[in-house]
Amino acid sequence: MSENMKEKALHAYKDNFREPEGGKLFFAPGRVNLIGEHTDYNGGHVFPCALTLGTYGVFRKRNDRILRFYSANEPEVGVVETSLDQLAPGRSREWTAYPEGVVFTLLSHGYQVNTGFDMAICGDLPGGAGLSSSASLDVLTAFAVRELFGLDIADHELAIFSKEADNSYCGINCGIMDQFTVAMGKKDHAIYLDTSDLSYECVPLKLDGMKIVISNTNKKHSLVDSQYNQRWSECRQALAELQTVVDIENLCDLSPEEFEKYKDAISEPVIRRRAKHAIYEDARCREAVRVLKAGDIRGFGRLMNEAHISVSRDYEVTGPELDTLQEEALKLPGVIGSRMTGGGFGGCTVSIVEEGAVEEFRKKVGDAYLKKIGYPADFYVVEVGGGPAVLEVL
Repeated sequence: MSENMKEKALHAYKDNFREPEGGKLFFAPGRVNLIGEHTDYNGGHVFPCALTLGTYGVFRKRNDRILRFYSANEPEVGVVETSLDQLAPGRSREWTAYPEGVVFTLLSHGYQVNTGFDMAICGDLPGGAGLSSSASLDVLTAFAVRELFGLDIADHELAIFSKEADNSYCGINCGIMDQFTVAMGKKDHAIYLDTSDLSYECVPLKLDGMKIVISNTNKKHSLVDSQYNQRWSECRQALAELQTVVDIENLCDLSPEEFEKYKDAISEPVIRRRAKHAIYEDARCREAVRVLKAGDIRGFGRLMNEAHISVSRDYEVTGPELDTLQEEALKLPGVIGSRMTGGGFGGCTVSIVEEGAVEEFRKKVGDAYLKKIGYPADFYVVEVGGGPAVLEVL
């Protein structure tokens, strides 16, 4: 965690509201998914980890029903004010839709959030990069409200309510992976999550002599405005057609072998490719965890590479920016594996790189990307962090 970010959050609160005495300073991480992409809303498995990058926020209860929000990452928006009585799905198109949605969802479930609050946030997650800055904000808000109002909400329920807020209040047809990882992150572990029933296992990440490098295309994406919702709908169509010939609740209930047996029930070739990716990706995720537990890091890297090919060709959510980063990475010695991570349509790749090769990776991949795409990529060597936390009582 960053001392600079903590100070920035405190100054943002003081400059826009008042002295934060009686409030609290909170943190919630971002996340990167190591493998298992676009499986979470298809009832499959994912394998993400929380990061030490994230969102910092100062929250302080008020004596009335007013809600005031400020983000040091979007100072041009200024302070946004509303009240507990004005919350309604679709009301806001600002960044505040995320915390508003969380509060609205908690109220709709009967939790006693009986006064408003002021919140000021900042973060070191690059927005629109696919590192779950929005889920980080969701869970930060849910965690802070739980702590401020003494609500009886389990950690995994923070994720469930955050997902519901994104789906119902913000209009994003996302799965639960991002919110669950942020809420349940464990330092130096990845989370092997079955999204169909939320059973999970924390698996140690033994990357001795290796680093996780995130490469940011700097092509911003928006899950609401992109084709993400279209992919979600295409998977729903594939599921409905498969259900005419086989008894399943989710696409990822099928093994690759079963998919090959029943795939002709899907009428459109494009829809068939979407289903193929989800089902084969789920199998890759399960195999990746097995080889990682066995200490076969190169086998894990090979599966990462296969996953990128699938998400590029069958799911078609990469584009030249992400494909360039991945292809250039694989040209270098010391790169174990590389793939797109997140929703796609911009965002980042995640690579496992031998520690001694990181600087060459940054230079050569960066130079090749700038030459081909025309603007620079950014690179982050990240650490695996834990879940949300109270950093300071003010």
